[in-house]
Amino acid sequence: MNDKDRRIAIVGAGPVGLVLALRLATLGLPSLVLEAEADISEALRASTFHPPSLDMLDTLGLAAPLIEQGLVTPSWQIRRHEDGARAVFDLGVLKDDTAHPYRLQAEQWKLSRLILAKLAAEHAGTVELRFGAQVDTVVHGADHVALSGTGFDPVEVPYAVGCDGARSVIRRAMGLDFPGDTYPETTILATTPFPFHEVFEGLSNVNYVWTEHPAFAGTFSLLRVPGKWRASLYPAPGESIEQALEPAAIERKLQAIHPKATPYEVPDLRPYRIHQRIVDSYRVGRLLLAGDAAHLNSPSGGMGMNGGIHDAMELAATLAPVWRGEAEGDLLDRYTRRRQPVAKREIIAQADRNRARMRERDPARRAVLLADLQATAGDPVKAREHLLRSSMISGLRGAAAVD
Repeated sequence: MNDKDRRIAIVGAGPVGLVLALRLATLGLPSLVLEAEADISEALRASTFHPPSLDMLDTLGLAAPLIEQGLVTPSWQIRRHEDGARAVFDLGVLKDDTAHPYRLQAEQWKLSRLILAKLAAEHAGTVELRFGAQVDTVVHGADHVALSGTGFDPVEVPYAVGCDGARSVIRRAMGLDFPGDTYPETTILATTPFPFHEVFEGLSNVNYVWTEHPAFAGTFSLLRVPGKWRASLYPAPGESIEQALEPAAIERKLQAIHPKATPYEVPDLRPYRIHQRIVDSYRVGRLLLAGDAAHLNSPSGGMGMNGGIHDAMELAATLAPVWRGEAEGDLLDRYTRRRQPVAKREIIAQADRNRARMRERDPARRAVLLADLQATAGDPVKAREHLLRSSMISGLRGAAAVD
């Protein structure tokens, strides 16, 4: 192959693919990023960055500018809506474990825009980005990967990484199943500029809420980003998704959260189904996966995008010595050994437990759960252990020890 053919192909220019391209560039590896859409999507997607993700982004010069565009969130809470009783988890107990003992609330597209600017300013000769480039065909050879489609010239590259989400064309080319389940409920994500923090005492920027109001299926969440709140709503029992998406139904749910004399402004609304799925291997030959292409989980706890960023950083560090010829290709199998069990145990399973807890409907059981959570939050040792897991630090530490 000539020098140009030495590029790593990255399919998908979401935050995972772009973090991978930037990290590879800092390690001296060229890449070609192929994105089917015409531009970075600013649709309603992830908005929570956990402490270790901020630590990683800091090594790329991205944490500080991202923090400037987001909301530093020193605590998060699980709350009972009717009386405001809550368990508040103070991330400050992680001050000796991370340089960023807080969550950052910022829309994922802000990170993507920052990366695009850094790539253009510092790595224009190393990373080529092609938007409107749809990969249709992947031919996996013994010493190369051939990609073709629309919006780009066919290429042959040494490795291709699928960062292209749940319907990954790279995963299909790998011949991998995507086993798991689809949850029965549909989540409706609605944004509003209404300042919930001004009407609810002690509200955090991240709140998972139990409610007995009949407009809900027992729970909702409120997550704040600059200038707006994102409310995760669910159809009430007996309410179809089509009915729940009607403006009157959205208004009824928001009024149930906080009644007010005027209608709520809802500039953005998106329904989505929730899955828990994971592949058995993140690598087949010269094809690799990262992020949602490899694993899907409930958004409860905000771990999906963060797990993808962690994938990208681990993959870049593992791929670099192989690409340079300093290590055998089998080293890439370590990427699966480190990241797949973490995703299964620390991301998917933990997110599933978070979801199950918030969907508990029995008031007595909720009271027990809340008391247990308050006891954990109030004990510095137990709180730190809980936050090391929920902030994804424990999983990363365990993965780093895997050979």
